[in-house]
Amino acid sequence: MEWIDQGIVLSCKPFGESRDIVMAMTRDHGRHAGLAGGQRRGHRLQPGTRAQLTWRARLAEHLGNLAVDVAESPAASVLDDPDRLAALASACALVEAAVPERAPYPHVFDGLETLLGLLEEPFWDAVYVGWEVQLLAALGFGLDLTRCAATGANDDLAFVSPRSGRAVALSAAEPYRDRLLPLPGFLIGRGAAGPAEVADGLALTGHFLERLLFGQGHKAVPPARGRLVERCKKRAGRER
Repeated sequence: MEWIDQGIVLSCKPFGESRDIVMAMTRDHGRHAGLAGGQRRGHRLQPGTRAQLTWRARLAEHLGNLAVDVAESPAASVLDDPDRLAALASACALVEAAVPERAPYPHVFDGLETLLGLLEEPFWDAVYVGWEVQLLAALGFGLDLTRCAATGANDDLAFVSPRSGRAVALSAAEPYRDRLLPLPGFLIGRGAAGPAEVADGLALTGHFLERLLFGQGHKAVPPARGRLVERCKKRAGRER
């Protein structure tokens, strides 16, 4: 069996003395692993590397061999920025942990590819939060941020219900606002995306990642995301 597909490396781990197990997100074949030729020490494939992948195996259920023709490594362009590098690591870790293996999720691939292409931009952190919202939706846990769950109105949206994932307007939220999650305006095109708003956005998506995407399978959110959250909290603290 053989296929050729575009892929994004999610992780690369040594296997024996001369080979690596590469896990990649491909456009048409989903999250897929394969054995690749080992890299020299210090030159192992980095998460976020975009490549053409050729997978071969005698049977479909085998791990198979993976030939990797590298096209671009975004890690190199953000290597000197720990915050952006943390976002790259978090995104790859989330996809590896959340996406079912060998099931096509082209929207997840396209979203990850877009995110990686925007990590050098000034608004990378807002894009990252939006990407997590899209990841939840692509995997069946979409949030409804278009109108108020209580009134049906689409103005003055300020909170999200932690149970339903639906937006709530400021006026309707007053009696129980302390039990709601803040909705950063930039997620609905109505406000700035400063460090404090980005931190609120990560808290919002993090709640649903933990409760719905990972909690239902009794899995923990990958530590790489926690490291990104801590970095963003520190940025928000410096702004205040």
